[in-house]
Amino acid sequence: MKTILITGCSSGFGLETARYFLDRDWTVIATMRMPREDILPGSDRLRVLPLDVVDTDSIARAVAAAGPIDVLVNNAGVGLMNALEGVSMDTVRDVFETNTLGTIAMTRAVLPQFREQRSGVVVNVTSSVTVLPLPLLSVYTASKAAVNAFTESLALELEQFGVRVRLVIPGRAPQTAFRANSLARMGMNIPEAYGELATHIFARMQQSTEEVTQAVDVSEAVWRAATDPTCPMRLPAGADAVAWTEAAKRA
Repeated sequence: MKTILITGCSSGFGLETARYFLDRDWTVIATMRMPREDILPGSDRLRVLPLDVVDTDSIARAVAAAGPIDVLVNNAGVGLMNALEGVSMDTVRDVFETNTLGTIAMTRAVLPQFREQRSGVVVNVTSSVTVLPLPLLSVYTASKAAVNAFTESLALELEQFGVRVRLVIPGRAPQTAFRANSLARMGMNIPEAYGELATHIFARMQQSTEEVTQAVDVSEAVWRAATDPTCPMRLPAGADAVAWTEAAKRA
């Protein structure tokens, strides 16, 4: 029986991915800052652990408590929408601490066991804005683009140990708490000079009828990354992510 550890399981992609793997008879270690077992189905194959990916001690405790695993999914993240001029450097650091450094720290923590057992998969969840840049997302996009580059380089150094590293790249997911939190931050300190642009972008996102990403799209992509050794490095998840990726290839 295989074991997967997923970060950021309190809602959205992480929660749906935990359910997806439980349904397929995997042992799931679902981690979140504030553990809640009631949001997942009861199962003797489920463990819920506290984890804050920006806290080194929290990472060490979670990895030790988890024991041997076969797959790590770095899903925990925070969103931010604002013009760069409206973002403090403390906020920039906070976004990178979770999205970029948290991913790197979690990966580093599990690599010794993966290397010693000469197997394992790391799946990093980023964003399709790294494929098709959008305004008011420069800091968030940079934090996720850094993970893309990190993933592709790390994959080359770990292949000698039989360890795979892959990217899942979701599109827009309008029904997730992650997106709601991003929108909530949008009105914070937006400089007046960017007000018209912000209003336009906000209205477009609220009213858009374009194809979007569902949580199950991400779960299916993570499943493929975890179980299919022949899958490509980058797996777009969601109709919009697929369309954007294809458009980027043609550009």
